[in-house]
Amino acid sequence: MEYKQVIINHHGGTEVLQLVENEVPEPGSGEVRVKILATVASFTDILIREGLYPGVPKPPFSPGYEIVGIVDKLGDGVSNLQLGQRVVALTIVGGYSEFICIAATELIQVPESVDAVAAVCLPLHYVTAYQMLHRIAAVKSSRPLQQRISLAGRMPTPQEFLERSNQRILIHGAAGGVGTALLQLGKLAGLEMYGTASQPKHELVSSLGGIPIDYKNEDFVQTIRTLTSDGVDVVFDPIGGGHLLNSYKTLRRGGRLISYGVSAALAVKQGRFLIAASTFALLPLLQIIPDNRQAVWYNIEALKKQHPNWFREDLTKLLNLLAQKQINPIIAERLPLAEVARAHLLLEKSAVSGKLILTCNDG
Repeated sequence: MEYKQVIINHHGGTEVLQLVENEVPEPGSGEVRVKILATVASFTDILIREGLYPGVPKPPFSPGYEIVGIVDKLGDGVSNLQLGQRVVALTIVGGYSEFICIAATELIQVPESVDAVAAVCLPLHYVTAYQMLHRIAAVKSSRPLQQRISLAGRMPTPQEFLERSNQRILIHGAAGGVGTALLQLGKLAGLEMYGTASQPKHELVSSLGGIPIDYKNEDFVQTIRTLTSDGVDVVFDPIGGGHLLNSYKTLRRGGRLISYGVSAALAVKQGRFLIAASTFALLPLLQIIPDNRQAVWYNIEALKKQHPNWFREDLTKLLNLLAQKQINPIIAERLPLAEVARAHLLLEKSAVSGKLILTCNDG
């Protein structure tokens, strides 16, 4: 039996995305074959396609960072899953496909009450947002006035700043996949939230509890200073490059800048690798400034390798929040797998708010 998948034979633009047919793979020992219902087209996939993302295989390979599907066949030694179960996984690559063979330990069952398309939005975007908020920034929910920390005339530690009841965050790309996830999870945590977005997307940012900032027509550093007087506690920056410097300027003392992308590299024709390199060069320089602020890099794959239990715990918690309707992924559009190039073009133009879903097998 043959199946369809999207392959890139070399790095480049959307023209390298090729829909091909191959024989359906057989699961090895400890593996499960999953019949994929949906995957997500994301900026991370574009970075992978362009060759700007480290740690992925050399072409040819199939992109696709996350999947939801149905257990189709069990490999030898797999006893914790059953045929027909709906599962979700972070694949890094391989998701742009109708079938995939993956280690059974990487799969997490989707609750019966959860929509499959909503579930596929969680492994990358929502886990990223959740871990940056709660694992890296360690934000705390709003507290009553009597529980606020008394600084007693001294410089607070970063942890003390993060325990204040009026914590503020700034989200760049607030209408995107990770941005909308940060807004929803930040609202659950009772945070004061600001988000940069183009003017047409301000209504969405406001509806999710954020105060929108028009990054095209406003100096977001000055706007934050005007609105808050002393800045924010955490900034989430997926842009990278020199943009990190301005993000850093919006921090209160004791605040943290969390860098998790280099989308600025996609905005230029030449010098893309230089922008990516400058991001990793700037972060350690910002870390040595003696002003009690911090700058760190977040990568979901690296943290998953370092703390594998965290990923399973966090995704399970998010699936439960989804089942309880406490979070609601914003779906911009559902497209068939064959329209993957169009999906990438829409992302590159920032023409959508929320997530672009690629469907397979009538998902």
